[in-house]
Amino acid sequence: MNHPQFASLFLSVLTLAAVSTPPAQAQSFSRKQVLTDFWAEGAAVGDFNKDGVPDLAYGPFWFEGPDYKKEHQFYPATATWQLAKPDGTVEIRPGFMGAKSPKNGYSDNFLAFTEDFNKDGWDDILVIGFPGKETFWYENPKGAEGPWAKHLVLASVDNESPGYVTVTADGRKGLVCSSGGFLGFGLPVEGKPGEPWTWHPISPKGPWQKFTHGIGVGDLNGDGRPDLLEARGWWEQPASLEGNPEWAFHEVLFGKGGAQMLVTDVNGDGLADVVTSIQAHGYGVAWFEQTRENGATGWNKHMIVGEKPEETSHHTVFSQPHALALADLNGDGLLDLVCGKRFWAHGPSGDPEPNAPALLFWFELKRNGKLAEYIPHQIDDDSGVGTQVTVAPLGRDRKLGIVVGNKKGLFTFER
Repeated sequence: MNHPQFASLFLSVLTLAAVSTPPAQAQSFSRKQVLTDFWAEGAAVGDFNKDGVPDLAYGPFWFEGPDYKKEHQFYPATATWQLAKPDGTVEIRPGFMGAKSPKNGYSDNFLAFTEDFNKDGWDDILVIGFPGKETFWYENPKGAEGPWAKHLVLASVDNESPGYVTVTADGRKGLVCSSGGFLGFGLPVEGKPGEPWTWHPISPKGPWQKFTHGIGVGDLNGDGRPDLLEARGWWEQPASLEGNPEWAFHEVLFGKGGAQMLVTDVNGDGLADVVTSIQAHGYGVAWFEQTRENGATGWNKHMIVGEKPEETSHHTVFSQPHALALADLNGDGLLDLVCGKRFWAHGPSGDPEPNAPALLFWFELKRNGKLAEYIPHQIDDDSGVGTQVTVAPLGRDRKLGIVVGNKKGLFTFER
């Protein structure tokens, strides 16, 4: 979410959602809306019944693949809202206020990830709730029905795009976020999966709060250690993490506070670049090219989606790019970008173009020598993204597909 005291909105008279017809698609996708109720702003993929077919987790439910018709609750689905009908009666609806409501609401589930946390061979589910609230992981009961055992991860998880990613040089995964005004990450306690995770701050106390936008992890300087990124720059992981040392900060303006900050070598020059949105509740998606000249590091910004058509060669424009993911969708060995418009981040008013089509795109990475560009391919115009968009194997053939959970419900896009 965006609060006036923490960020400003781009106010624009631009009403164009996508100003050009995208190039012919190199991949086609089959769209399925699994659920129309709003329960979460993200979704996860895992094999929760161990039948070899990917399943979906969205809100309190998991859905059996490959058709996602059979649902199970892994925590109680008790949320409801009231819809006032024209005849004066009130209808009780499941979930939270979203696309089916004239008013705005928020869920208690912003992102979800899958991992076998207790190493018992069954996929568990990590749920990051409302910003500033607790995060839990839910233990798969190995085929039994009923609520899954809930384990506290961290008591307060701030930032609107926290991630469960590899964060240490030895390959350990953790929850990257801010908490209590500090940037840092939580790590599971080795050998004690049911214990709350250990918090490792990497910064002095700063301006980060629960609605801060933009965070990521990746090795930016090529030393083999993942660094932590935020909108104002990046924090260099030291050689040793013993005693929770403060990481060195390098100032770079990566935007005004976007979504996931993704690290990849876009142009193949051997240097790590950054792909992110410029402002989660405004406009702009860009990749920042890392350069090295005379021992100095620089960053060149290349727009992928602009605020105005003339900012890119393909003239694609949409607002509220609140979720991004990288994946090789066409099998050419290069990581493509999946991104789109978050639907009703703050409801039917208050953001640029809140009621414009909820667009979902994949951007095909093309290289020409050391030059690179992202070519847009529109997938859908009535789903968009949430605060998370997930790319994972789907279906019996396990081809890479896209999963979206947001205020319009739950969607899959399979090739």
